[in-house]
Amino acid sequence: MISWYRSERVHSGLGPESGTEAMYVRYFEQERPRLLGIAYRILGSRAEAEDAVQDTFLRWQALDIDGIESPGAWLTTACTRRAIDLLRASYRSRVDYVGNWLPEPVHTLTDNSVETQMELSSSLSTAFLLMLERLTPTERAAYLLYEIFEMSYVDVAASLEMNEPACRKLVSRAKSRIGENQVRYRPAAARQEALLSAFENAIRTGDLGSLAATLASDVRLTADGGGKVAAVMEILEGDAVLRFLTSYLVGWWSDYQWEVAELNGSKGLILREKGSIIAIVSFAFDNADRITDIFIVRNPDKLAGFDAVKLH
Repeated sequence: MISWYRSERVHSGLGPESGTEAMYVRYFEQERPRLLGIAYRILGSRAEAEDAVQDTFLRWQALDIDGIESPGAWLTTACTRRAIDLLRASYRSRVDYVGNWLPEPVHTLTDNSVETQMELSSSLSTAFLLMLERLTPTERAAYLLYEIFEMSYVDVAASLEMNEPACRKLVSRAKSRIGENQVRYRPAAARQEALLSAFENAIRTGDLGSLAATLASDVRLTADGGGKVAAVMEILEGDAVLRFLTSYLVGWWSDYQWEVAELNGSKGLILREKGSIIAIVSFAFDNADRITDIFIVRNPDKLAGFDAVKLH
């Protein structure tokens, strides 16, 4: 049997002894976006996802890959297992996290004309990633690989080193624990832009009348400062959200530079002061296109390097 490795050499015009390192790198770079997407959804952290992918690359470089029949499966397995290990470690560190923890925001590339891309984008939302926090690391990985990346139970089981019946039970248990997919709903792009415009106008002018009409009655506001910058420590709900916006954000944020961007699969806001990112704001919506959640990330560690990576 001719391995994928030898076939790739022939296809690329490489001699039997030349270009091995270039081939390793080229193939890995083709797979990198998918691996980064898997790792980020498992971890909820761009920085840790990049670490998982880099660790996978180092293992990949050290392999004698001539005998690997399916390099994509190997890379998926290695990256998934590394991400699970990092997630277990991060759960332990979150015990000491100050205030509310939110996933690290990422730029996303979306294409509303492609159904699969919309599915992938919706699985990046802050609300969805928070819902995944209910799962164990292995449940989270199994659910994502099967439901989001559409791998077969056979392949998911192989990636997680378990038998197929156990894998099926794991995914079923994950589904029951996270419930319905309401948190993956997103309005049409024009409606999102209108909602963001109402939010910005309310903060800039102090007139929250129009914004109030776009909020669900039980709207929540969650802020993540990581104990390093000022941020509300409790999760606000209902009328407390409007009071907070009026009493604090109107004064604090009115003079910042506002930028609409694709964030975690939907449109969100980047706020800057003299070019530096001060806060990233994303939203969740219900089926009536009302804002159900406002997520504010201010932890400088989660804002550093924000512009460097875009995810599918």
